[in-house]
Amino acid sequence: MSLKNLLLRTFAFVAIGSGMLFVPATQAQTAKGQYATIEPAQPSDTAGKIEVLEFFAYSCSHCNTIEPMIQTWAKTLPENVVFKPVPVAFNASMADLQKLYYSLESLNRLDLHGEVFKAIHTERKRIYDAKAITDWVVSKGVDRKAFEDVFNSFGVKSKIMRADELAKAYNVEGTPTVAVGGKYVTSPTMTNSYEATITQAQKLVEMVNKK
Repeated sequence: MSLKNLLLRTFAFVAIGSGMLFVPATQAQTAKGQYATIEPAQPSDTAGKIEVLEFFAYSCSHCNTIEPMIQTWAKTLPENVVFKPVPVAFNASMADLQKLYYSLESLNRLDLHGEVFKAIHTERKRIYDAKAITDWVVSKGVDRKAFEDVFNSFGVKSKIMRADELAKAYNVEGTPTVAVGGKYVTSPTMTNSYEATITQAQKLVEMVNKK
């Protein structure tokens, strides 16, 4: 089975489980199918910058595979481009993992971002609910009270609300998905490989920069 077919089957399962259709109504597929245009285009949250949004889920095996490539590529982006990971929750059981990302961000502990993927996909740790997540983070040297305070804070809740708004605005129905400049999205489902997704995302950045 090709990667594209595997991803399509995985995305379809996620979409059905979350009660959503697979084909985004606001995305117009290009002729070559390597990316889609967003209609209407979405505004940037960062004034004067081109935003690259990485829609991901810690529980997603495809996100786990592409994440090191994404992080390496993000370091090469020009100064007028801002890279933002956006955790996605397709159902209530994924919400605490959204909170985990924004809690790590708030505590300046995104050095643990890759460790979360490793814990779930390599070490097979079931860190999906608040208690398991907190215990795991504490095992990594984070103060329990400090983490719990941030995890349940209004600031984190606000960031999750914005993440949900973005996922809805871009009609994200599978992960990983990369959005560029509020105008384009690409994913391994479209490009048929992880490496090609990075290559296509780079081309989209260059397209937006030329306009």
